Amino acid sequence: MSIELPVSARLAWWGTAWLRGHVVADLVVDAVLGDDATHAVAGLADLGLGGDGTSETLVGGLARLRVEGATWFGAAFPAEGDPVGLGGPRTFNATAIEAGEAVVVGGTDIGLVPVRVGAAVSWVAHRAGRRQLPDVGEADRGLRLALVQTAEALAGLEVARWRPEVADRLMNLRHRPSLTAPAGVPPRCVDLAARGLQASEIAALALEDDGAAVTAYEMAARRQALLPLERAGRRALVAACSPEGWPPG
Repeated sequence: MSIELPVSARLAWWGTAWLRGHVVADLVVDAVLGDDATHAVAGLADLGLGGDGTSETLVGGLARLRVEGATWFGAAFPAEGDPVGLGGPRTFNATAIEAGEAVVVGGTDIGLVPVRVGAAVSWVAHRAGRRQLPDVGEADRGLRLALVQTAEALAGLEVARWRPEVADRLMNLRHRPSLTAPAGVPPRCVDLAARGLQASEIAALALEDDGAAVTAYEMAARRQALLPLERAGRRALVAACSPEGWPPG
């Protein structure tokens, strides 16, 4: 099974690998763009980082951030009520929550929020504060627990009847997405990212609609059972794509 990493996760992994000398810029561009036509970095001049105010190419923007002291790129996947991966200020948080993702640039006070227009992405720069993260072990344990609890709750709600494909996914958790990571990303984080994506996909699939005619109570129960899994999936992906929290070695 192959699922593409969200764009902020790709920038976190490959941008960090580039800063640390593991990959060349061309590989970063190929990995981050994926199927997109182009990416640009906007707003750096508004933060006093030079330039003429126009957007820069992805490589140009990353190079400018490196000059400013960038040491890593870390992903955030926040949602309303759960701003995981963010550290403020309010404007940055609100923009990132609306987008559902962002990147924080280590060694600077800058964050980037991807804004998609068709097949193009503009990474808009904002001021960003220091953040607190779930560590890899905490996120791993939380995800495992959420999977068990969600599977039990959905079994009680007869998920196999109203969403047989979700039941199948929960029965085949060993069939994880295949992810390609650059050198320097710990194997444990690659595995955690794959399982986080898997959990998020299961939750999204189950929440696509409310199945055959059910009561409002049943619909609420289903959503209540799935929200912890969705949250755990996002937190796992944040931990896996935040180099400042990676285990040593």
